[in-house]
Amino acid sequence: MQGETALNATALALDPPQAARAAEAGPKTAPKMATRGVKLWYGAKQALFGIDLDIKANEATALIGPSGCGKSTYLRCLNRMNDVIEGCRIEGEITLDGEDVYDRRIDVVQLRARVGMVFQKPNPFPKSIYDNVAYGPRIHGLARGKAEMDEIVEQSLKGAGLWKEVADRLHAPGTGLSGGQQQRLCIARAIAVSPEVILMDEPCSALDPIATAHVEELIDELRHDFTIVIVTHNMQQAARVSQRTAFFHLGKLIEVGETDQVFTNPRERMTQEYITGRFG
Repeated sequence: MQGETALNATALALDPPQAARAAEAGPKTAPKMATRGVKLWYGAKQALFGIDLDIKANEATALIGPSGCGKSTYLRCLNRMNDVIEGCRIEGEITLDGEDVYDRRIDVVQLRARVGMVFQKPNPFPKSIYDNVAYGPRIHGLARGKAEMDEIVEQSLKGAGLWKEVADRLHAPGTGLSGGQQQRLCIARAIAVSPEVILMDEPCSALDPIATAHVEELIDELRHDFTIVIVTHNMQQAARVSQRTAFFHLGKLIEVGETDQVFTNPRERMTQEYITGRFG
């Protein structure tokens, strides 16, 4: 009881977003990834302001908020994609299974194998469907021969819900697939190296409703084997595919919680105004 009283007192002393996070504190399993005090600058412009967020294993976490709020910038921090941007500077701590991903001893190539990425626009390589999926396993030496590689390609395409559609044309160009199929091919390419986390940056924004439905169903299946973090402008999509939702605004994390709670009973007025369409 004393511990609960102390927690409530701490929450009351914090600003609302911090209070919401403090209220979530308590006995729980260690997160798959966690960020503490993450700040980021592009040159002199600050884009993230002290982001504290836990990402739970085998769940889909949706990042929502208006354009320019920092959610994609935050996503790219998780596998150090921002490293390639000139003038980008980051402070704070980001961990994967408790290990600092910005530690000097970290191999960034290996990190990005563990934390894969699916981009907004499908970007298959100008190679065959087979070679698109086999690309990562070849680089990382995951197959000892053709039979093993064939198995990886088949299982990855099955995992991405694409095998039945392409099994008879694996050596056709990946760029010849439809937009939705190309995105699922990119997902197959990501899971072929057996990542632990898959980051998705607006993966359905360029897709039609039918292709979007395929990808959403796929996300729900993939989260049983992987940890998913998805950036989306589509709040209905966030509600459908995620177990937890984090709302960003102007580079700050305003609220995070179980998706049902965030959408039906948000703690913060700003969250309520955003999800009801009053701004954004």
